[in-house]
Amino acid sequence: MNTQLIGATSLLSTRLSYGCWRLVGTWNPKEVTPDRIVQGKRAVVVAYEAGYTLFDNADIYCHGICESVFGDAMKEVPGMRERILIATKCGIRFPGEPNPDSPPRYDFSVEHILRSCEQSLKRMKIETIDLYQLHRPDVLMNPEEVAGAFETLRKQGKAREFGVSNFLPSFVETLQEFCPMPLAVNQVEIHLGRLDCFDDGTLDQCIRRNITPMAWSPLGGGWLGSDGKVDPKDPRASVKTKLLETLDQTATKYGVSRTIISLAWLLKHPGKIVPIVGSINPERIREAVKADAIDLSREDWYRIYTAARGKPLP
Repeated sequence: MNTQLIGATSLLSTRLSYGCWRLVGTWNPKEVTPDRIVQGKRAVVVAYEAGYTLFDNADIYCHGICESVFGDAMKEVPGMRERILIATKCGIRFPGEPNPDSPPRYDFSVEHILRSCEQSLKRMKIETIDLYQLHRPDVLMNPEEVAGAFETLRKQGKAREFGVSNFLPSFVETLQEFCPMPLAVNQVEIHLGRLDCFDDGTLDQCIRRNITPMAWSPLGGGWLGSDGKVDPKDPRASVKTKLLETLDQTATKYGVSRTIISLAWLLKHPGKIVPIVGSINPERIREAVKADAIDLSREDWYRIYTAARGKPLP
């Protein structure tokens, strides 16, 4: 795959990232079996062998088990750590933490950020996280305190660069005002069924500030992929059906699958979007890499965009 720098940093990544949130196929630790762990470790190795160099995780993925599985898989491959970038996220707290009556919430307190980083490092069995991100915006965020936490982690050698996830432009601007280092990424939901980032200023800000947009769920949870189908009860069923037809026509034209076209559509944007591939199916992990070789024409890009909008351009 081709590579690009992440934001205004020296981190060099492939155009596609591999996401670890599905590694054990569940969010419930009680449902994790030895077979699921083996399958998750295999997916990590397949992604590495397929050429992915940016691996994205989060402390909440199956309550930290995905980080552990990723770390164990990496340890089994000689030299892998030196050839990849590791990203993870913090800031979401489950109900019952730390007390039985604690509500679900977001927590950007210095204590929680520092403690979460320590725990992620231990689970993944590494000394440094290459890209550490705040997972969802905490309305009680004190940007000066967050900046201080980032500085502490960098000075301690526990995190190299920092970013955010699911932040609107105003939150990014507020935090950046206090951070001495440039925020490297904003990980947001971007796909043909979720076009908000094209209209709410997120991608414009990414270009202006040299922030890399990382696209989670780039296939809309699967329905934009080759095997995806539209629920006839979906209120936007007619629009989605037309979109899939357009994607299939374009895929035939380029001689690839619908999955590849959906990913290539994101890669075409000048903001240098990095789609996060989250499948644990080895064939699909390898197939997604092909999107990096497809350069959609402007005409084809807009034909797909218009179909996704479900209405003509203004």
